[in-house]
Amino acid sequence: MNTSDKLGAPAKTSRVLLADDHTLVRAGIRSLLEKLPGVAVAGEASDGREVIDLIKARQSDLVLMDISMPGLNGLQALARITRDFPRVRVIILSMHTSDEYVLQALKSGASGYLLKRAATAELPAALKTVAGGAIYLSREIASQFLKKFPLRYIARCTSPLEQLTPRQREVLQLLAEGQTTKAIALTLKVSEKTIEYHRSKLMARLSIFDTPGLVRFALRTGLVSQES
Repeated sequence: MNTSDKLGAPAKTSRVLLADDHTLVRAGIRSLLEKLPGVAVAGEASDGREVIDLIKARQSDLVLMDISMPGLNGLQALARITRDFPRVRVIILSMHTSDEYVLQALKSGASGYLLKRAATAELPAALKTVAGGAIYLSREIASQFLKKFPLRYIARCTSPLEQLTPRQREVLQLLAEGQTTKAIALTLKVSEKTIEYHRSKLMARLSIFDTPGLVRFALRTGLVSQES
């Protein structure tokens, strides 16, 4: 784990995709990135599906991505990126400091976890560390988190979300965001019957049989955020 105080940009040019559903946040982070030597902004996205499409369309080395995004959140997108684009590194950029969020990010394949409020001071170090093949955690959370979860034990930790399939997690997120069965079917490009099937299966797997209960579960596990 490298959380050195030494600042600097990666030695070679890194093409960075920026993903956050708040326009002002993206503008602020982009401004920071554009001031760093050896960094080029390859594009911007406002949700998880958009960033995956951008990775396909543009050559990128690194994704700087929020967790709380609509439709497909950052952790869901991260799992897909890790699976489909193994050479692309991802730094989660988040306001959340809880161990659950950090643990899920690392288990899903993140190369870094940077707090938004620390971005101005720590972004250069985070980029340099991750470009060098190491993992970066914001200083505010690094020491306490690693005391509880040494990196060698993280793979053994489980989350309640892991009992769901990726598709069930997508349906759960969209349900928790208040979308109707018809709207979810359109988003995922499947039939309404397919969505009803996935909803039935995830309810049975979680032993939660009402929508408010599913929303509470999604909030508790970090699948959706009250601030999103």
